[in-house]
Amino acid sequence: MIRFLARRLVALFAVLLAVTALAFGSLNVLGDPLFNVVGFIASVDCDAVLAGEIEDISGQTAGGRGDCEVIQAARKEHRLDRALPVRYVLWLGDIVRGDFGTSFKNEMPVRQVLADKLPKSILLMTVAEVIGIVIAVPWAIVAAYRANRRFDRASTVTSFGLLAVPNFAMGIILFYFFVVRWQIFPSRFEDTDLAARLKSMVLPGLTLGLPLAATYQRLLRTDLITTLQEDFIQMARAKGMTDRWVMFRHALRPSLFSLVTVFGISTAGLIGGALVVEQIFSIPGIGRAVVEAVIRDDFPIVLGSVVVIATGFVVINFFVDIIYSLIDPRVRRDD
Repeated sequence: MIRFLARRLVALFAVLLAVTALAFGSLNVLGDPLFNVVGFIASVDCDAVLAGEIEDISGQTAGGRGDCEVIQAARKEHRLDRALPVRYVLWLGDIVRGDFGTSFKNEMPVRQVLADKLPKSILLMTVAEVIGIVIAVPWAIVAAYRANRRFDRASTVTSFGLLAVPNFAMGIILFYFFVVRWQIFPSRFEDTDLAARLKSMVLPGLTLGLPLAATYQRLLRTDLITTLQEDFIQMARAKGMTDRWVMFRHALRPSLFSLVTVFGISTAGLIGGALVVEQIFSIPGIGRAVVEAVIRDDFPIVLGSVVVIATGFVVINFFVDIIYSLIDPRVRRDD
């Protein structure tokens, strides 16, 4: 077990390094961080201005020198005078110490922004996963027990329909009926108390959770049907055990492999879906912060969000691997 956990931890850190390096490199190569810090004066040719070869755009060399002083100070402050690999290593060291930098636009610490936005996104994804599991498990059990009957066929059509509807369309439909027409739920996120937060998360959670429920139901139903045909299930039935006992005591656990695996992978889908859902339901979460930061070219916010999202994703999948190994000990032996 220790060897299994060690290998998983090494893989976890390797993935984090790869993701952060890719994000840091792409944002610094595809864009100009200096332009986002100082604005249009980033295009000033400071070498020529300081050498007196050209004047600044207003015709006053002194002003050009002033702009160049601002540019040089910004380069030094944000380490833009260093090589890209060196900047990445220094940035990674700051991240390890908990320093995510400062926003280019409002000069707020990125850590403060993430601390404010992240809990709302975690709550949204938690509600979505709970809705998905709570709906999917009993739905799959009934469908597997009545395989190829009317309920099972109706379930297949329903699940395919839920999977075919995009998140933004599902969110707009729910928003129209439950907010605009029936006025059951609030139109914006309310943060007055826990009850208000949970009520505000019902519709966004359903928007993300219903497609999850359809995915989980299809996987669990298929695995349950296969398990119910195994010899040990037939033996249990021959001993006179009730269908409920056979289902919950013998068939459900070995049928959870695919569900547990997809549960971890679906986290990435939830993060992507949260980018849209948080916009529709006005949730000030990390998904909305990323969208706004990308529009404003606020690199520190984007990079900090990438680190948090990637860390959450790999940690969740790390624990999924552990759960998977507990369900099926052969995973540890084969690793």
